[in-house]
Amino acid sequence: MARTLVDLAPGDESVVLRIEGSGAIRQRLLDMGITRGASVRCYRLAPLGDPIEISVKGSLLAIRKSVAKFVQIES
Repeated sequence: MARTLVDLAPGDESVVLRIEGSGAIRQRLLDMGITRGASVRCYRLAPLGDPIEISVKGSLLAIRKSVAKFVQIES
């Protein structure tokens, strides 16, 4: 089973392997800098767990879990 951004806990780091999906969601993730080989770090989760705050290429991003599940990361 492939790990996704949803599986990261605060403080965890990983590398993006691929972005699944198509259309607007995929393009939006690519526009935010979430590309293959990019290093990502989970900073924190919202109190109810959604959204998650990650760091990618020096930017902090808040992403909903429904979108984060499209980003596969290294195990």
